[in-house]
Amino acid sequence: MSNLNGWGLTARLISKHFGVLGDKVSEAIANFDPETATEADRDRLAATLRESAQKLATARASFDKEHNDVIKLRELIANDEKASSTLADRLASGKISESTVSLFCDELEANKARLPLELQEEADAQQYMNELQTIVDAFSKQLAEFDAAAKKAMQNLASAKAQKDLQTMRVERQSQLSSLSGMQGQSSALNALTKRAQTVSNEAAGMRIVADIGQKPLDQAAEIDAIRKSVGQADTAGETTLQRLQRLSGKATETSVAA
Repeated sequence: MSNLNGWGLTARLISKHFGVLGDKVSEAIANFDPETATEADRDRLAATLRESAQKLATARASFDKEHNDVIKLRELIANDEKASSTLADRLASGKISESTVSLFCDELEANKARLPLELQEEADAQQYMNELQTIVDAFSKQLAEFDAAAKKAMQNLASAKAQKDLQTMRVERQSQLSSLSGMQGQSSALNALTKRAQTVSNEAAGMRIVADIGQKPLDQAAEIDAIRKSVGQADTAGETTLQRLQRLSGKATETSVAA
């Protein structure tokens, strides 16, 4: 992987600060691929990250101590240099002994000689702290990449499951619709009932035609009989009461014959 070159400095720092274990850790982290890493790989990185973070916390405290020692030593040297300018007058006036001044000068010279060492210790502590910070950042980055890849994979899995469920539902609905359509278009019972209804309808129409043919002469005969009856009956619409009595008693007939 291309990460190997980029991890060169970090791998050397890991090997330096973690010894033999650091060689294995640096190799693992240099070849760490979040796309193919397992949960066990992540757990190992997380454990090493915690150890590195503890070392970093200790290194920070050590650097703070070394830095404060340098500050205090510089302040002491600066104050002693200011005081030394007045010691000659006090020594000449007998206000201070020569042995005391000599001891003061010895301490000032020793402090000045110790300052480069303190500065180097401060620089070493700072370098150690920075190297551990680089290692912690590297582990943090790898874990973040793993978690991001895992989250993406989970999202893709969830999306795939959702798509599968959707397609399964669509197939089931299509199957149900196809089944219902088949029942509607291919039901033998329904077809038989439809044909039977049509046959009965045709038979009823035929019987009506026959009945109409047989009924026509009867209707014609009844009509002729009604005509005959209407002719044979006298028109009594305008007769008087006397004429009605005469008609009912038969006198009207006799009167008509006599006339």
